[in-house]
Amino acid sequence: MYTESIPIVPPPLRQGDRVAIAAPARKISRTELEPAIRLFESWGLEVVLPNHLFEAENQFAGSDTTRTELLQSLIDDPEIAAIFCARGGYGTVRIVDRLDFSPLRKHPKWIVGYSDITVLHCHLHTCVNMATLHGTMPIDIPAGAEEACLASTESLRRMLWGEAMQYRCKGHELNRDGVSEGLLVGGNLSILYSLCGSASDIDTDGKILFIEDLDEYLYHIDRMMMNLKRSGHLAGLNGLVVGAMSDMHDNTIPFGRTAEQIVRDAVAEYGYPVCFGFPAGHIGTNNLALAMGRRVRLAVDSDAELLFLP
Repeated sequence: MYTESIPIVPPPLRQGDRVAIAAPARKISRTELEPAIRLFESWGLEVVLPNHLFEAENQFAGSDTTRTELLQSLIDDPEIAAIFCARGGYGTVRIVDRLDFSPLRKHPKWIVGYSDITVLHCHLHTCVNMATLHGTMPIDIPAGAEEACLASTESLRRMLWGEAMQYRCKGHELNRDGVSEGLLVGGNLSILYSLCGSASDIDTDGKILFIEDLDEYLYHIDRMMMNLKRSGHLAGLNGLVVGAMSDMHDNTIPFGRTAEQIVRDAVAEYGYPVCFGFPAGHIGTNNLALAMGRRVRLAVDSDAELLFLP
């Protein structure tokens, strides 16, 4: 395991940089990418669409071998400054152990995505100690985004360009006040749960954990939070940021608590600050970009503030 304490932070993008789109999970079409291509080009970037990007094997963007080779070629290419994962779905975990991430230690580059791409955020944090960007993906970028100032795309651009970032969000009735600092880690709760005990699992001690999820049954949320608690992922945190818990489901006999209440109860015995309702995750054009592996300051009182530290 790569354990250097100071994370590798990829350099900021500049106009003229070459960036690529990869599809490590679900398949994608050229038509679906057009708005993102126009947006990235409006930022002054050269967009690379690698060979085999549009292959399909059932729900996947080609076979495991195809997806591995495509992503590996972009990791290996020192001229590629950032890799945007086209979409999530499912499939990244099937290829992560086939990939050689060691070139990123010499030529770090931003890897961008969320949802299923949490696999890469966690693996790169644990095994390479490199910062990554949890943010909107090409599949989410609407037509006309280059002419709009959307929270999701503008925060992503500012993160990529290395600007100072500070977010404030309104208070939530379940928030727990406090101030703390630590490296920001995490992502999609279902993916974090699936990585427990694997080579991609994250050490959360002393860190600020971010979680979000979509389209889950409430008892599933409870089971996943109990897993994180029993496996020691919650006790040593310096703080918890809860993003969107979107489109949750319940059974005929109600579970009796919302997703947010389930999370609150799972961390009730700990003393660190907790922020609920942070605008990131599966929430369309309001999905704020988060630099995973960067040090942040979390301050929760009547409102909540997340400040990315130098």
